Amino acid sequence: MASFISSPKRVVFIGAAGEMCRIAIERFAAATDISLVLADINVAAIEALAAKLPAGRATAQKLDLYNRPSLLAITKGASLVVLGAGPYAKTSEPVLSACLENKPSPCMRSQRPQACRSLLAAAPLPGMTNVMAVDAAKGIQKVDTIDVCWLVGDERPGIGKAVLEHLMHIAAGPCLTWANGKATVNEYWVETGYAPIGHHGEMLLHETAHPEPVTLPRLFPNADRIRCLGGLHPAPFNGVARGLGVAVRSQNITLDEAVSFLLNLINNPNPLEGWEAGLGKASGYLRGGDISLKELWQAITHTAGALGPWRHAIFGMLDQIKTGECSTGDVLSFLLDSARGNIGPYCAGLTVRVTGTRNGMPVAQEKRTGVSGEGSVLFKDMAAITGGACAAFMLLALEDCSELSGVFAPEDCFEPQVFYEALCRVGVPRNELANLLEDGAEAKAHL
Repeated sequence: MASFISSPKRVVFIGAAGEMCRIAIERFAAATDISLVLADINVAAIEALAAKLPAGRATAQKLDLYNRPSLLAITKGASLVVLGAGPYAKTSEPVLSACLENKPSPCMRSQRPQACRSLLAAAPLPGMTNVMAVDAAKGIQKVDTIDVCWLVGDERPGIGKAVLEHLMHIAAGPCLTWANGKATVNEYWVETGYAPIGHHGEMLLHETAHPEPVTLPRLFPNADRIRCLGGLHPAPFNGVARGLGVAVRSQNITLDEAVSFLLNLINNPNPLEGWEAGLGKASGYLRGGDISLKELWQAITHTAGALGPWRHAIFGMLDQIKTGECSTGDVLSFLLDSARGNIGPYCAGLTVRVTGTRNGMPVAQEKRTGVSGEGSVLFKDMAAITGGACAAFMLLALEDCSELSGVFAPEDCFEPQVFYEALCRVGVPRNELANLLEDGAEAKAHL
């Protein structure tokens, strides 16, 4: 890809060995000739990544981000610092404070509401969704509600520990949100809503804590409701996450136990070894009609003992059946597919829906991503959307935010059409942004 920037600027990636950060590095490097510093505690991984980039473009440096002198040294003089090391609830503060002490240009990325108050967050969630919210609200004179919606598909195997720790944090506990025109605390995962995701139709989603309801009220202070709704596909994963999250929150199991269980469930090619035979009787019931909750519970617990994390994961799925979110067949099929190593079509995407009034009349507008999964670039998987969005924000941060001083959210800095064009500049095909891009000269005038 042609170079778009020629500059002696230096960009530092912290946590560069992660899959999401790797994609951000590769896409940013293809669109610029800026010098890159790849920092991580895993030296072998970043040296291999640096070797794949054009000669002389990147240097690899070992870094323990909790080593304050080393962190200060590596961020000093940087034009931009990109934090790719999670979980962000733990890593944001030391990196941000080091950046503030060194006084560089923007520091980017966070997915935790606690961190977003002091860190420019620029990935898909938050980041791209914030920009999409501004876009969806365009022309609405009075904004009443904003629903920021996400769906993550089945990415087995290959999901890392930091992502699963983040999932446990957002599956249970107090959820900072915006309701009745003010900051409010709800319980994670309890309130639900539907939204169309990509080409997959209406999906049931759950309210979860994310930075958008923290920062967007600054632009839309008169809105009655701003919330983030998220979900996992296939649907029984939501029950697994909720059941484990509640168990961690109530201290019935530890966070490490829950994450280890999920790592095995997701990354082990046969995580339910022995279950398929044990569930054969329940499968037979399904051929003649649905089985009862009691029968499903007995079939599962008899086979696995339902000890430790499994017990809580099963309780979460059973609760889905009771509330009508899933059928017994959905849950049993999920377990059988997991036992057999079967993974369904990838289903993921982002949607932002805004309601309000224009000229005294009610109006609803939405913006959403398009295709997802194999063959797509923007939303091939979570690493692709995260790394791609981050790379696009990096371009704009270096080009358009150099005069800014302070702490900003994406909606403060980036015009939607300019951001979508930046996505194209880091390799996203224009047809994948057909739901977002506007034809005409308006966006081009900003470039």
